[in-house]
Amino acid sequence: MGQQKLIYSFVARGTVILAEYTEFKGNFSTIASQCLQKLSASNNRFTYNCDDHTFNFLVENGFTYCVVAVESAGRQLPIAFLERVKDDFVKKYGGGKASTAGPNSLKKEFGPKLKEQMQYCVDHPDEISQIAKVKAQVSEVKGVMMQNIEKVLDRGEKIELLVDKTDNLKSQAQDFKKQGTKIKRKMWVENMKIKLVVFGIVVLLALLVALSVCPRFKC
Repeated sequence: MGQQKLIYSFVARGTVILAEYTEFKGNFSTIASQCLQKLSASNNRFTYNCDDHTFNFLVENGFTYCVVAVESAGRQLPIAFLERVKDDFVKKYGGGKASTAGPNSLKKEFGPKLKEQMQYCVDHPDEISQIAKVKAQVSEVKGVMMQNIEKVLDRGEKIELLVDKTDNLKSQAQDFKKQGTKIKRKMWVENMKIKLVVFGIVVLLALLVALSVCPRFKC
């Protein structure tokens, strides 16, 4: 996985967050929680922007699915992630303990699934994009409300989003691995060039020696 595009995710019942996951530190979870308090309970999708990040919400049947993403991730990736998370959550908890679970009581069980879906969606952008396009063609797609987050939270001052990426060791390690693979490939190509040059010089010298011993190969 290259640059992490999905920063933080949670699943909530009403305004109670049942499970969440992130590899980052910052105030994004607090801002997302504040947005949750303001959301309409009706089924819909909402997207709010703040400091080059988007806060994406999918509300359905009393449960809210949220993901915070970098703005460069676009709209399809976060929404597709939320749809996948919703399907997993309903499959696992539909009609079960999610209806009475307490705050973060499902974090241990469902947190790893949020992490897994983040990884999958970021690693398979073409597949996610294609699926999103097909769904848009065969079903009615509700409009996504895009608003500035300050307006949603009714604040006069600008909200500064803090995302500390220094703890995202996994992402960094994979970036280093990719860079290392590229460097190895480049070194291999350079090494082969040198070998070919040396081989050419050896062949040329052999020909010169042969010609000096046997002019025009008439020995």
